[in-house]
Amino acid sequence: MRKTIIAGNWKMYKTINEAIDLANNLKRELFKVNFAAVDVVLCPVFTALSEVAEVLNETDIQLGAQDIYWQDEGAFTGEVSGLMLKDAGCRYVIVGHSERRQFFGETNETVNKKIKAALKHGLTPIICVGENLQERESNNTFKVIQEHIKGGLADISAQDLLKTVIAYEPVWAIGTGKTATPEQAQEVHKFIRDLLRKMYGEELACSIRIQYGGSVKPENIAELMAKPDVDGALVGGASLKVDSFSSIVIKASEVLK
Repeated sequence: MRKTIIAGNWKMYKTINEAIDLANNLKRELFKVNFAAVDVVLCPVFTALSEVAEVLNETDIQLGAQDIYWQDEGAFTGEVSGLMLKDAGCRYVIVGHSERRQFFGETNETVNKKIKAALKHGLTPIICVGENLQERESNNTFKVIQEHIKGGLADISAQDLLKTVIAYEPVWAIGTGKTATPEQAQEVHKFIRDLLRKMYGEELACSIRIQYGGSVKPENIAELMAKPDVDGALVGGASLKVDSFSSIVIKASEVLK
């Protein structure tokens, strides 16, 4: 049975003090309920990682980063290594987010290097795949997803892939208010699982968790989670507010798979 995972991607929001306040308030709100059936991950900006780690200490909420560089150290101005993320208290790291692809030149090859770096340091990579609006309207969704999966997972063993999470994020639904219908999400999640089945076999395909990311809200989380191949959510804007993110976690925990 796959355990639900809800991750909040705070993107480039929240100063250190604001991040501490949000983490503290989320901790207090979630302490009131039983979310043992859900893995909860918060992914603040790099500057707030250590402080948020302190807030989350001795709770079941995990810390994640929003990106990673594939070298451990060196003359790479502006980059942050897996070694540094572990030192800051991270357990997870988002890799290949569509905004990294769109604005910062991320490719399947660099995603692959970052996945390997995360695994090397015992971090769980949340591997993002997804099509933009033009690709969807051109009926190239499955082609793009396949390229992202095969390119990103090149030379990744089945044993290592079990230590990862896949996040399907239709780019046309990120920050736009548009959401893939539960049926659209399930269709792509099933495609991803079937592709992994061909690449790695039945056992791995049935074990790996596939999140949905794209304008996830308290109003749509239960419907999304009810789909058989949707194992959680990568939440953007709604993760920046205590009431909406805690509601998403609670509603996701109530969906029996």
